[in-house]
Amino acid sequence: MVGPDGVLPLPWLGPWLTQALQTQRGHAVLLQGPAGVGQWPLALTLAQAWLCEEGSAARPCGRCASCRLVQARSHPDLRVLLPEALQAALGWSTEDANGEGAEAAAGDKKRQPSKEIKVDAVRGAVGFAQTTPARGRGKVVVLHPAERMNAVAANALLKTLEEPAGDARFVLTCATPEALLPTIRSRCQAMALPLPPADQATAWLAGQGVAGAEVLLAACGGQPLEALEAARTGLDAATWTRLPQALAQGDAAVLAGWPLPRAIDALQKLCHDLSVNALGGVPRYFPAASLPRGASLEGLLGWSAALQRAARHAEHPLNAGLAIEALVTQGEMACGRRAVPRTAGAAVR
Repeated sequence: MVGPDGVLPLPWLGPWLTQALQTQRGHAVLLQGPAGVGQWPLALTLAQAWLCEEGSAARPCGRCASCRLVQARSHPDLRVLLPEALQAALGWSTEDANGEGAEAAAGDKKRQPSKEIKVDAVRGAVGFAQTTPARGRGKVVVLHPAERMNAVAANALLKTLEEPAGDARFVLTCATPEALLPTIRSRCQAMALPLPPADQATAWLAGQGVAGAEVLLAACGGQPLEALEAARTGLDAATWTRLPQALAQGDAAVLAGWPLPRAIDALQKLCHDLSVNALGGVPRYFPAASLPRGASLEGLLGWSAALQRAARHAEHPLNAGLAIEALVTQGEMACGRRAVPRTAGAAVR
């Protein structure tokens, strides 16, 4: 969102916001692209621009009453739909996100927060969009990320996207467009978000106090928000650079304490770069000088398959430490540093 000073939260959002405001023709916009480039703040800023009461502004002014209400997450004409699992991380409560009272989230405290946008929330947003705007600038519904809608919820949205009531507008974000129903995509004006320029993203990360910003940006595929989150959760450039050689030596200690999904993601990126390096290409995630030489393509293919199988069960591992050790051992074999035993594949299934 744009604050009272009129400054966008991420420097590369400016051209994207201008493009969205200048080219938007329909009532629904789909912001699609990598998850860590700023879909969420761009969606909120676009909603703020539509609701802004400073008519001459090319973007939200950040100062009018409407902008202040959006900043306070209390605008009566804005509805935000988020999975429960994302609300705390994004600083948006259940009441803010779904228009439900706090008692709606106070049921079973032992229940894990849902990772889906549920049908009841979508139906509530549809009803919200059909009511008269409180401030006269129309209604705006933000769904982030839209691929988290389950099938029932997505179908509940279709009719409204096809024939919206009054001045209602929708902003949907999506990192994997193929996960959305084709009928949802066809009813939205798509806007593709590229990765921001590496120098701009690196400078921004450095300004956030991230050491080794260039290394961490590459580690996260050029997605600066993911790089910032990785740094805040303990990943540093030295550890990332050390990982390839540690793997070649069969040393799983470098991944000690990592959540299994994060460890598997790092090993998949390393497997990718080792494969690219073996074929004479330029690695994407790791510095080229950090990669061990002599990896077997056949071994890397087998390791990649094992990593894919492990990723499917990463949220519910029987023993995360043993799983990581087994995957590191197979990576060591692929690097040609250890003979492959007959039972190697079974250890990581």
